[in-house]
This record gives sequence, C-alpha cells and structure tokens, in this order.
Amino acid sequence: MIKSLYVSGYRAHELGIFNDKHPGIPIIKKAIENTLRELLDDGLEWVVISGGQGVETWAAEVVIELRKEFPQLKYSIITPFLEQEKNWNEVKQQKYNYIVSQADFVTSVTKRPYEAPWQFSEKDKFIIQNTDALLLIYDEENEGSPKYLKRLVDKYIEKHDYELIIINAYDLQIIAEEMQQSEW
Repeated sequence: MIKSLYVSGYRAHELGIFNDKHPGIPIIKKAIENTLRELLDDGLEWVVISGGQGVETWAAEVVIELRKEFPQLKYSIITPFLEQEKNWNEVKQQKYNYIVSQADFVTSVTKRPYEAPWQFSEKDKFIIQNTDALLLIYDEENEGSPKYLKRLVDKYIEKHDYELIIINAYDLQIIAEEMQQSEW
C-alpha cells in the first residue's frame, strides 16, 4: 500500500514551458490528478515534493485542489538545500512561497545553502528512503534531469519494497486527446 508518494519529473524549461499559460500544463496536471485519485482510493496520505519548478510545482497545485475533496491529503516539501528559490524571478518566487505556505511540512535535507550538486542526490536518496513510491513524469526518449532520479530508484528497488509509477509521453498524449474530446 502506498501511503507516501514522491512526485517528480521534468523542470519546466526541459519541456519548453516558460510561462503558466502553456497548453501542456493542464495535461500534466490532469495526469498527476488521475494517478493521485487512484492512490487516494487505496490509502494515500502524503505527497512529497522537493519544490523544483515544473512537475513538482504542478503536483503541489494539484494536491492543493484535491484537498477540497480529500481533506486528509497532506503534502511535504523537502528541499535539497536552504533558499533554493533565492535566484528565481519574482513571479516564480511568489508561486513557490504560496506552495510552501500551503504545505503540511517543510524542511531541507542539508540545512544549509547550495554548495554542490551532491545536495540534489542526497535529497533524492532521503525522500526515496522515506516514501513508498515515486510518481515520475518521464519519457525514456527524452531523458533530461529525471533520468538520474529514475536510475537511483531502479537501484533502490533491487533491494527494497518500493514502487515506480511512470507517466510517459504516450500517457500524456492519451490524456490530451481525452481532454480535447470532452471539450467538444
């Protein structure tokens, strides 16, 4: 049973998304929502993100909406280092601060400012060890940054009871078509 779920995937820029009006965002959010609804029916309690821009931000927005229907759903933001949003533009910082303000738990794995890339892998290891599954928006043909997290989870699964749920480009295409049909 999946009680705690790590949600991650591409950064917005890796998908060619540079503003909140991009037509791909509702598709990704619907895919996340569909998966969360299934897992909520089976006992999901916590969603964990690290607060990165892109899939993780959209996942937090989905959780905030789903809480209206599932008030027991909680979410946590576990960042790799302190002040990860420090160099983001003002609009992105405002969105991030809102998501942080709505979270049930917020912490940083290393409890210090950015020092080196190792902080990202330590964050991933910590979150994986403290969740039951990973929902990853990822496509093998367009690896990008999620490939490192997928490799880490693949290795972890060899020795631990952990589940990997992938939403790929084909899954997103199906959802896009379903959304288009429902608008007719």
